[in-house]
Order: sequence, then structure tokens, then C-alpha cells
Amino acid sequence: MSDSTSHPSASSHEKLSLHEYLERMTLDEKIAQLIQLAVPFFEGASDAGQITGPMASLGITERTVHNAGSVLGMAGAQETINVQRKHLEHNRLGIPLLMMADIVHGFKTIFPVPLAIGCSWNPELAELSAEIAAKEASVSGVHVTYAPMVDLVRDPRWGRVMESTGEDPYLNSLYARAFVRGFQGTDLTGDLDRVAACVKHFAAYGAAEAGRDYNTVDMSARQLREFYLPAYKAALDEGCEMVMTSFNTVDGIPATGNAPLMRKLLREEWGFDGILISDWGAVKELIAHGIAADESEAALKAMKAGVDIEMMTACYAHHLSELISSGEVDEALIDEAVLRILQLKDKLGLFDNPYRATDPEREKEIVFSDAHRAAALDLAHKSCVLLKNYGVLPLKPSQRIAVIGPFARSGDLLGPWSWTGSQDAVVRLSEAIRGKLLAPADMTVADGCGIDAFDETLWLEAATAAQAADVIVLALGEHSDMSGEAGCRADIRLPQAQLELIRRVRALGKPTVSVLFNGRPLDLHGIYDETNAVLEAWFPGSEGGLAVADLLFGDVNPSGRLTMSFPFSVGQVPVYYNAFNTGRPQGAPDAQVRYVSQYLDIPNEPLLPFGFGLGYSSFEYADASISADTMTPEQTLSVTVRVTNTGDVAGTETVQLYVRDVSGEVVRPVKELKDFRQVTLQPGECSEVVFKLTEEQLRYYHSDLSHSSDAGSFVAFVGSSSRDNAALPFRLVK
Repeated sequence: MSDSTSHPSASSHEKLSLHEYLERMTLDEKIAQLIQLAVPFFEGASDAGQITGPMASLGITERTVHNAGSVLGMAGAQETINVQRKHLEHNRLGIPLLMMADIVHGFKTIFPVPLAIGCSWNPELAELSAEIAAKEASVSGVHVTYAPMVDLVRDPRWGRVMESTGEDPYLNSLYARAFVRGFQGTDLTGDLDRVAACVKHFAAYGAAEAGRDYNTVDMSARQLREFYLPAYKAALDEGCEMVMTSFNTVDGIPATGNAPLMRKLLREEWGFDGILISDWGAVKELIAHGIAADESEAALKAMKAGVDIEMMTACYAHHLSELISSGEVDEALIDEAVLRILQLKDKLGLFDNPYRATDPEREKEIVFSDAHRAAALDLAHKSCVLLKNYGVLPLKPSQRIAVIGPFARSGDLLGPWSWTGSQDAVVRLSEAIRGKLLAPADMTVADGCGIDAFDETLWLEAATAAQAADVIVLALGEHSDMSGEAGCRADIRLPQAQLELIRRVRALGKPTVSVLFNGRPLDLHGIYDETNAVLEAWFPGSEGGLAVADLLFGDVNPSGRLTMSFPFSVGQVPVYYNAFNTGRPQGAPDAQVRYVSQYLDIPNEPLLPFGFGLGYSSFEYADASISADTMTPEQTLSVTVRVTNTGDVAGTETVQLYVRDVSGEVVRPVKELKDFRQVTLQPGECSEVVFKLTEEQLRYYHSDLSHSSDAGSFVAFVGSSSRDNAALPFRLVK
């Protein structure tokens, strides 16, 4: 470790037990532990003292800063050392700061956005990505990451769908566990290459009305438990240390002031005893929501709900002391919150070494290392989804290729929540493609248009670039600011400028491939119907340009599968595979022509369903069977299918198992994912894939919120997506 970390302030204070710290703290010092402030508030930070506008309006005193419990947005080894050292010089009891930051899909080595990671259907690689992010973050001074986000998402208008792994509660739960394991490991105290995880946003933030950030959520308690809570619970079952409240209401009460949600469900029912932190400004926002008249009442309701840390507002700092004096808040609640914070600091070893793994020299060796970049490349390969291919892919090194579009030379491939990454370090798609060609000089490149502005001069350059090309690769998509937090869009088509570019390129009559860089499922009209092939690359991360080039040329066979449906039109939204059937389902044997649940102008079904994806191999499913036509609670059924690679190259297929409960006590979805297997097969190779199906997998939440299965008819479906599968009926007998 660097000598700069062995400052006397690290050991000049007496080491106490956690309860002794609590006993010696004044009330003001306790309250300050519950306050989280951004980096500029702290001495030693490179931008210390640059607090203007809303930050200055907090009215935080210097003494409060000296006793604050945690920092928001801190990263960089030397700077975190400087801030911690200065803090320990000022803090009377020598209680170190917790350094927290949004390390969502990588630190310096940026992995694909989480929605893309979901499309790999590979929790093991998701875990590795979090492990690498933790290693880079920890050596750079971070103790806690605000991740994973496990909000179930069904509305692509919501910008934050890119932070989720998709629309399925089972798959999201697997990823929630994987990310927590990756960040925290099995020994957070002894393994200094790990960081504490904070699952967010509790609860149901992904169901914000109209796909608009910070908006209302209103759903039944049964719906909440059935679809939206499982992934949070999975993260906590894996040992996640922290929970972040969501901005939205839950049953009419904003989550940050929702005592039934936080005290009764999270703490009492689930037994969570870790730290509960608000999202940015969410405590004071209880006033705007309309459940608090002022900051004092906001502090009262957040504390009674069990919020331990208030992020970037000062309701606790200004009002908790008076609320205790008036008897409205029991000081025991403050002590509980402070003790939870101290316990995490102790688990991270900060009382023994306030700098933990922070090391500027080791930081240079670890961060953005070749090994980490190789892992990011591998995950980018497996996250991209081939949506269409009419014989134009894979490309050939002998072809003359024109790369046209606003992303041809762009480094904006990292996506939202990549604030520690560097676009300068991203290999551009055009350069990665050039490296594949036998005659690199024959490749031409042009922007063609801006992200959302069409320019005739740029188009003329693109038309010239396309003249001699055998194939045109269109590099299209959203600027990273068009998704992520506050990146909600009512129109989820590509900007009109890019649709015009596609139209003009297609008029040239040359084979055309569209590569999409974006953070959400799009309305693909004008893309899917106008080009010969479509590769959904998402925001693929630091190695994204190389990964896309490998996929386009067939050096890697695409294997990604969608974990969020692509709508036929925004008018369908929310559209998702595990919907209810309705009493007048379209397509039923006795369905009328008009008086069924349908649109008159578009299909009911999405353009591309959950689980869908293509590759350069073809797979044949045959001999699907179930081991018995009845199941009991003690009996396990086997669902078997034979999968054969009928293509010319090796490929990976994701075989998916779904179940429908035909008649339940409450309405059940038309399909629910229960399991999946990935098999990699050589040309002509065959594999028998076997799934075990248990009674436990058939349980669901009833109208009284009990969790059990019902005897009756079921159907198992096995196949390549939620749409393409074979049906196998069986009965549960109890």
C-alpha cells in the first residue's frame, strides 16, 4: 500500500467497541452519521468548496460535515485518501467515512449496460462483471456501490430500463443474486477486493406510470409480491448489505416515508437489518409528494419508516434533534440507525484501516487491465442480440464495406452510469471493422447525419462513401443521455434524422446491416423492415466496438436473447410475455372477429418476444416430452427435448422452460419462465436437454397473499423463446 495511507490520523484515535462509540457520541454527532453529502462538501476533495446552487441551500454546517457518516460519488485512490485523512483529523472520535458511488456496470472497465447483460442469459458472467467492478472500485477507494438495480421493467419509455435485467421476476432474481455475489464475495471483511452492495430501488420503481421517471406507482399487494418483490428478496437472501428506497409511491405512500413497506415488510417480515438509504433528495421530496407539510414532518416520517441515511437533503440535520426533544421521535430509533452504519464500517474493516484497499500504485495495475477488458469483451459478445438476418451476415473480409451513421466513429458506447469510464479509450466501430478487412483502404466511413439532426452535406458524404461498397453497415442509435435516469421518451423510435438516413441508404439498393446502440427496446419500424439485418448491440461498454465487429464477421456467433419484449408500437406499452389472458382473448377457438381484447390497427403481440434471438447456426427441437401426466407435491417431473445444431457453424442455444397454470384461484399469466439451459453444439451435434419441474415452482400468491400451488391443469412449454415452443400438458394432484 502507498505510504500516503499510513497517516498518523489512521491510528491516533482510541479503538472502541461499536456500542462504546454510540455511548460517547453526542446527539448531533449521531444525527450527522445519518447524513450523506456529495464530494465537494469535504476537505481534501479536488473540487472542495465548489458547492453552489441547490447544494449551498442545504444549510449544512462545517461541524456537520466533520461528523458526517458517508460520501456520495467518491472515487479515485489518492482523492479518497485525502478526504478520509482530513475527515479523521476533524472527527472527534475518529469514525471513518463510508465512500459510496454508483458503480452500476463497471468502474473504469465498462461492461455492457445491465439490460444487455441480462440478454446474455449468463448469471455467471454477470457475477464476474460485478467482481471486476468491485476490484477496480475498491482499490480506488469505494466501499459501497449503489447496485444492483433489480426493478422489474415492462415499459421501454422509462429511461432506466437499461439498468434492469428485464421483464421476468425469475431471471431478474438470478441476476440479483449474481451481482451481489460478485460485488460482495463471501467475506466482505477479509476480501478487500470487494465492496458492499446496495439493492435498489425498493420498491416497484420499474412500474412508474407512463414510463415517466419519479412518477406514481399503483398496484395491488398481490401484484407487488408476485412480480416486483422477488428480485429484491433474492438480493437480500444473498446477503446484500444495503437497500435504497425508490422515488415512487407504493400503495399511496412514497417509499421513503412508507413505514408499512419498510418497517413491516422489509425489516419485520424479511428480517433485513442492514442499512436503508434514501435516493438523492427523496426525504425532502415527501413534501412535494404531499405526505409532509415541511422538512420537519419529512424527517419524522422517513425516520419512522426506517430510513437510516438521508442522501443530499438536510431534513435530519435540521430537525431530528427537535423531534427528539418534543418526544415525536424516540432517540432509540436514531441509535438503531447509527449502529447499523457503524456495523457496516466495522464489517468493511474501516476502524482498523480507514483506507481499506485504497492504493494509488495498485490502482494503476488493476484498473482497466487487459484481463478486465477481455472479460468485458466476452460479455459484450454474449449480450448483443441478432434480431434479423436475411442472408447478409456474417460479413466477409474480402468485401468493400461502408460504415455510415452517427455511431460509426463515436465513442459513446458506454451508456448511462459509466461516469468513471472513458469514451476516449473505446475502440470505434469503424476502426474495429477496418481491422477485419483484407483491404482496409477499401473501407469508407461517413456520419451521414447527426443523432437527431439531418444535414444534406453529411448525407452527400455518406452517399459518396457508399458508392463503391458491397455492403453498408449503418451505425445507429440513441445518445447515452437519451436513456438512463431522467431519460424517458414517449416516442421510442430512432430520431427522424436517422430514419431518413436509412431510407436514403436503402434507395441505393445495396445490402444493408443496421447496428443499434441504445439503452431500451425501440419501436423498430423504419429499421427492421428497411434493412437486411439488425444487430441490437445496446450500449456494449469499453470493448463494444471490437465485440460488434467480431459478431458482424462471424468470428463470434451471436447468442444473446432478449429479456425485454420489443413492442410493435409504443401504443402497446406496457407489453410483456407473462401477461394475463382476459375473458375475451384474441385467437381463442370461439373468438368473435371484433369483440375480443385487441387493437384494430396493430397486433396484440410484440414485434419481438421475450427470449428471442438469432445466430449463424440453426437449431431444431424434437421429441419434447414430459415424464408423467400427473405431479404430486412429492413428485418431480422431467421435461425433455432434443436440440440439434442444423447449421454450418458451432453455436450456443438458450433452451427455455415455461409453465402455464390453466386455472388458479386468481388469474395466472399465459406463460412464466421457470428454467433455462444454454447448450453449445457443433454442426450436426445433438443434445438432450432435461429440466426438473417441482411443485414448488408452481406456487404463487393467492388473494389472501398466501403462497401455495393449486391442484389442477398445467401446461409446460419448452422451446427457443416465449413464443416458439412445444406444449406439454400435465396435472397437479394434491
